[in-house]
Amino acid sequence: MSLTTRDLRAKVWPRFFRARLPIAPHCPHRVSPDSALTLRLSEKLASYHPSRNFNTLDSPGRVNLRTQKRLAASVIGCGERKIWLDPNEVNEISNANSRQTIRKLVADGLIIRKPVTMHSRSRARELNLARRIGRHRGFGKRKGTAEARMPSQVLWMRRLRVLRRLLVKYRASGKIDKHLYHELYHSSKGNAFKHKRALVEHMSGGLTPDTSQIHRAKAEKAREKALKDEMDAKRAKTKAARERKQERQTAKRNALLGEGEEEAK
Repeated sequence: MSLTTRDLRAKVWPRFFRARLPIAPHCPHRVSPDSALTLRLSEKLASYHPSRNFNTLDSPGRVNLRTQKRLAASVIGCGERKIWLDPNEVNEISNANSRQTIRKLVADGLIIRKPVTMHSRSRARELNLARRIGRHRGFGKRKGTAEARMPSQVLWMRRLRVLRRLLVKYRASGKIDKHLYHELYHSSKGNAFKHKRALVEHMSGGLTPDTSQIHRAKAEKAREKALKDEMDAKRAKTKAARERKQERQTAKRNALLGEGEEEAK
């Protein structure tokens, strides 16, 4: 079986000293699995626990792949902790000493980027739903004054932006003209409407005692247009009557002149 670094420090190194092997606990050594030192170590460890397999150097972790992991992280574009190296292909991976070779190993699937760790938000969603209906918002959960928790300036900016956005939308759709837009814009700035519904009701009549602002403006405009059309019609009628009268007078004058010329002859 393969032991971790902690197991090696806690169990293997004391047995190195007991076996009087020429190796220091803080000096890394690369020993091949079939070397004499490995065989002596396995024999000594097996003598302490005959029922366990202490072939510690057969594990893939004996090769230092830190450089390959660093190159793979640079090639893939992630951190080193997200790099997975195939433990069954340690020999081939250890021979890769260039980015081009690392790219080939990535394409072959020997080096893989670990998936992003997922953190469930189900508990957070449940908490947010509870807070929406007033749970977990008591005095014991509050830190800071009411103004610090939700500044009145922020509320004012949000409300005014909603009202102005509605006015721009109505002006773009042709429901109000630029003059009415200007008037309602300043009314909104003067805190005349507490929310969007109040502005809509003010413009559409609704629950307000006055008539609709839009309807009133449209009715005024229609009345002005009707008066203008009526005046234009009267002017046209008067002009036509004047022209007819002038034509009659001209015809009568010409007739009188014609009769005078005939009498003179």
